[in-house]
Amino acid sequence: MDALKSMLSPLGVGSANAIQDTLKLVVIGGTVETARRASAGAWHTFLDSFFLTAHFSQEDYPYDWLMHWLSKQPAWGRSREFEITTRTVGRNGLTQSTTGDLDEEDEDEEEDALVHGRRKRKVAFMPSIDTTHTIYYRGHWLRITRTKRYPDYGHGSALKISVIARNNDILKKLVLEAKREYEKDAEHRVHIFMADTTYGCWRWNGARQKRPMSSIVLQPGVKDMLLADCKDFLGIPFRRGYLLHGVPGSGKTSLIHSLAGELGLDIYVVSLSSKGMSDNTLTTLMGHVPSRCILLLEDLDAAFTRSVSRDASSTGAPTASSTNSTTTETNDGSTLSLSGLLNSLDGVAAAEGRLLFATTNHIERLDPALSRPGRMDVWVNFTHATKWQAEGIFKCFFPSKPAGVATTSPPEEDVDTSQKNLPLPKRKAPSHTIPVLDETEISELAKRFADAIPENELSVAALQGYLLKNKVRPRECVDEVAQWIIEERETREKLKKEKAEREAKEKKETEEKERKEKEEKVAKEQEEKDAKEKTERKERAKTKKAHRAETALKLEGTSSTSSLATTETVVVLSTAESSSSESDSSNGGIEADTEESITSEEEPDKSADNAGSGDSAVKDSNHSKEKWVAVKADS
Repeated sequence: MDALKSMLSPLGVGSANAIQDTLKLVVIGGTVETARRASAGAWHTFLDSFFLTAHFSQEDYPYDWLMHWLSKQPAWGRSREFEITTRTVGRNGLTQSTTGDLDEEDEDEEEDALVHGRRKRKVAFMPSIDTTHTIYYRGHWLRITRTKRYPDYGHGSALKISVIARNNDILKKLVLEAKREYEKDAEHRVHIFMADTTYGCWRWNGARQKRPMSSIVLQPGVKDMLLADCKDFLGIPFRRGYLLHGVPGSGKTSLIHSLAGELGLDIYVVSLSSKGMSDNTLTTLMGHVPSRCILLLEDLDAAFTRSVSRDASSTGAPTASSTNSTTTETNDGSTLSLSGLLNSLDGVAAAEGRLLFATTNHIERLDPALSRPGRMDVWVNFTHATKWQAEGIFKCFFPSKPAGVATTSPPEEDVDTSQKNLPLPKRKAPSHTIPVLDETEISELAKRFADAIPENELSVAALQGYLLKNKVRPRECVDEVAQWIIEERETREKLKKEKAEREAKEKKETEEKERKEKEEKVAKEQEEKDAKEKTERKERAKTKKAHRAETALKLEGTSSTSSLATTETVVVLSTAESSSSESDSSNGGIEADTEESITSEEEPDKSADNAGSGDSAVKDSNHSKEKWVAVKADS
């Protein structure tokens, strides 16, 4: 105790009362902290019993509804903590602008005005992430927080909305109101979804403005027939197929886009020749298609081919060279089969209540099982532009005013004098304006334009390109159309000639390549044949050598039976040896002893074929030499 007092004495604590005071402070502090935590927990429990919290993920549509609704709230634009951005276009294709966006002084100009060839970027003030914002809605305070679900990857936002209420009616009303406003603003757009073969799902690809049906000029009655047929079969549990076939650039895809806008449907596009497409992937995609939509299969004739041209001369099958290059160089991993496509279109797992549209440039290449009724019920043929179509397209490009209506400005004396000195908005006049002509003059110009267009020669896309180039010159457009047709024909002839030359060059290169490959193959086969013959000759020489050695061993055993015959044999062998040496010299050293090389042993066979008498001499020589060896061994 004394030691403790001595330790506390330097700090000014000289007695045990100081320790007691310290302990009291510790107890009081602990009690206060415990009470604080208990009260905080009770408060949070109390709030949890009244607070309702809803979570919205960016991967789902309600997130887009709420973000679009919040962008229109004044309190959302008056946030005290925000981030400045120009990326204000959401997944729905709608511009999410807030009331706090930064506007330029001359913002009253056209929004689509271009600056240095680009559209003006609008600076927006968006509430920052991980910050709570408060908005008053229908007598309730909403606490809204934006967060990042995957901060490391920079995407995957989430939205959390909390409100004090006994039930979730207020949140239901909020979501429904946001949905109605979203659909109202997006009713003039067509959403397009693309097939993702990697994950077997649909990916949103963008939203485009609806195209009016009046901008599509087809043969009389075709548009009305298609629109009425689609309306009849839309919404019932039935599958309806439409096959649009014809020349490229005739308006097949534009018609589908216009029909989707007229019927209020989304478009789901499938590319059958894409990488990774298989029977299982296509079946999965077809099962996830909603009931009210348009399913588009583009270029159906190219579904099961690779590297096939789209011209009229092509048969739809890959050539030998393209097949070899495809199999050796690349492999796109597409394993889609015709049976898999047919089962996905009208099999058990196929979706119903949707409209199937398929486009092709060559209907003759389609399998009959694919184009039969039940899969493709309605066929529409698209040809080159006719005179009737040319006249209709001209009227669509150039507006007209009713006859007898004059656009005149009011007289100056009728204008209120109090309005003269007011500052007018600084609005730039458009540099290019389309002249509005009388209906009678437009009809006359359209008739002249149609008479100059040849029947079924030019595509609709070519006509639209020419009219778009002369969109502010309707009269000059009609006067210059004849010269444009001549230029188009010359251009087609030039392209056709270049294509023929290119094909001839490719054909020549292919033939040259095949000839070289054939020569290399023949040379390789001849080399292999020569090597094989050489190997066989070596094997025969080895066999002959072994046979001669075996014969010599047999003669060695028989030569030791008689010593009397040895002397005679020596004499005979001497004579035979001399004759054998002469025979060897005359035949170029054909025969040698048993220790000669393989090459020298092959020569007697050749010389034996040239002289019949030499065979007996050689044989006798060999036999005599073998006996000589035996006698020599005995001696």
